[in-house]
Amino acid sequence: MQTNALPRTRPWHGVMVATPVTLREDRTIDYDAYATHVRGLIEAGCDGVVPNGSLGEYQTLTDDERDQVVRVAVEAAGDGSRVMPGVSAYGSAEARRWAERAAEAGAGSVLLLPPNGYRCEEAAVRAHYAEVAEVGVPVVAYNNPFDTKVDLAPELLARLHREGSIVAVKEFSGDVRRAYEIAEQAPGLDLLIGADDVLLELALAGAVGWIAGCPNMLPSCCVELYRAAVTGDMATALPLYRELHPLLRWDSKPEFVQAIKASMDVVGRHGGPTRPPRFPLPAEDVAAIRAATEKALAGGLS
Repeated sequence: MQTNALPRTRPWHGVMVATPVTLREDRTIDYDAYATHVRGLIEAGCDGVVPNGSLGEYQTLTDDERDQVVRVAVEAAGDGSRVMPGVSAYGSAEARRWAERAAEAGAGSVLLLPPNGYRCEEAAVRAHYAEVAEVGVPVVAYNNPFDTKVDLAPELLARLHREGSIVAVKEFSGDVRRAYEIAEQAPGLDLLIGADDVLLELALAGAVGWIAGCPNMLPSCCVELYRAAVTGDMATALPLYRELHPLLRWDSKPEFVQAIKASMDVVGRHGGPTRPPRFPLPAEDVAAIRAATEKALAGGLS
């Protein structure tokens, strides 16, 4: 498949894969397997990885584990600029500490939610991003109003950008109209696709990157889809998008970590259990995930 990279002028551009933490059956981290997974994603044409995000179950890791995951990712990627660690935390001081550690490890950018211990007001959001930005590593805002109950609306994003606190936003609201509002109010702010199931729509609206979950199991075809979408090659993008959409749609569901790991098992990529243990996916959901993944493999996607 065609996986030639587009010009990547910023560390946060391109297909940045939100990687799940790789666990053994006893739920300890298998760092060797995680490193192998990161290397495989880069070799398949992905531009980089995002460790310690939601898929990485970062809130369940110890400080040492979280730090080691970043260092393993940087070494496995072969280029720290390809690594965008999640540095989200309950408060600004902890988030800043994680950003400092990411910078020490050589990461090219960091991904940051608003403070996620409470539903904060705009002044607190601005102070939070300003404090982490002081570290000096580029900050990508993560707008996930569903889980944080804080909506980084276009007007607020524009203000954060003017203040020098953020360079880009991972847009997870699912509202593709926001792409145009962000472009109008903050023309210098980079838009990154944050929800897999609106990839095509946001790519056509001017996104310059995709923080993605689905490439964990089918990296090459996801890279091909992204490249075709951002260059307007609809003859390639639309059929791929339709074929992959049964998997892409899982990004909007709370069981996404389990769905990703179930699909990874189908294609032979080790993911392991989740931490903490979650209720098993219903049998019909597992069957649907396996069927969609196997159909993609049968169609030559990888």
